[in-house]
Amino acid sequence: MPKSTKNYMTPGGWERMREELHNLVTKERPALTQMINWAAGNGDRSENGDYIYGKKRLREIDRRIRFLTKRMENAEVVDPVLREATDQVFFSATVTVLRGNGEEQTVSIVGVDELDLDKGHISWISPLARCLLKAREGDVIVLRGPGGEEEIEILAVMYVDLG
Repeated sequence: MPKSTKNYMTPGGWERMREELHNLVTKERPALTQMINWAAGNGDRSENGDYIYGKKRLREIDRRIRFLTKRMENAEVVDPVLREATDQVFFSATVTVLRGNGEEQTVSIVGVDELDLDKGHISWISPLARCLLKAREGDVIVLRGPGGEEEIEILAVMYVDLG
């Protein structure tokens, strides 16, 4: 995402990201640095697998810490429970749609870091979410994709806790 774009997140997604950052900073990184110091004391570092692996893993952890910190700094948390009742689709909405093939599908529009297709959580920048945004319950939208156009009817719009 461009730097000027807000990183929209649900409260649950922000909390999971905060927990991961806390775990990396307070548990994984200190334990790893202790192991690296022990391995460094064992002599020749050029052939010391524990030392080489530890340094590589430390770089990965530091990279992840920087990424999470930046994502959280740019985060704009949107709580669907606090949104006033509306039949219009906005970020954090849970939407039930009738696909062109006659199949009903329920999706929740979440942040890019919260994507989970098994739970029906789609990113707000995905093609389907972009078509749904600002549409209203009862509207029929057209999703243009590589397989052609598909008409999708919006059956229900809810704003519920996404955990």
